[in-house]
Amino acid sequence: MEGIKVNALMLRAADYGENDKILTLLTAELGKISAGIKGVKKAGAKLKFAAQPFCFAEYILSKRGERYTVTNASETESFYDIRTDINKFYAASAVCEAANSLTYGGIDDTPVFTLAVQALSNICNGAEDAALIKFLLSALSAAGYTVGLDNCTECGSPLISADKMRFDMNAGSFTCWDCGTGAGTSGVTYNVLRMCAGKTYSPGMITPDGVKRALRLLREYLTFKTDAKCASLTEYIRLL
Repeated sequence: MEGIKVNALMLRAADYGENDKILTLLTAELGKISAGIKGVKKAGAKLKFAAQPFCFAEYILSKRGERYTVTNASETESFYDIRTDINKFYAASAVCEAANSLTYGGIDDTPVFTLAVQALSNICNGAEDAALIKFLLSALSAAGYTVGLDNCTECGSPLISADKMRFDMNAGSFTCWDCGTGAGTSGVTYNVLRMCAGKTYSPGMITPDGVKRALRLLREYLTFKTDAKCASLTEYIRLL
């Protein structure tokens, strides 16, 4: 019987038994699935690459009941350069962690799949901090947790020049300092997020500290919405 072919990004691998692993795969065709893969902990295993971080491949699966097993794979992209730079490695790991937190088995997760693959390519070939922020904003939106980056949601005033404001975790939106009751945040955070979202921003408010602040806000928002642990994102922020 011909196997089931899926284009998939390997999000997570867990040891199973002496030589096997259980993979969490985000696929374009089936959404997020778990699949066993046999013998990949052995030296020289033919499919060892398929259980490596950031592997993007065509996986061939067999299915018995509700359980999938990887029987073969053909690598599309390994994003190898990510593994040679510790900052890129943790940024890419944060992409996979967030994609895992924002997707659920049995539904169409194609938008997050596409965004994650593009993010890994961008991290591999360019500045990983902006690529990670852009991915988090887009993936949160695709999952129904859009971060509102327009005017104050209470009074409608522009926020682009404000030094301080508030962010409402429930609504995912910014307000003037005096309008809202959310957690305090800064103008540099807001402007970095707008820049990475492709919106107009104040260049004078783009700073390295603003990048870290923006990532911290997105980490807290992702955790608030999904209970994600965000260990890799936390480590990446520490490295910055």
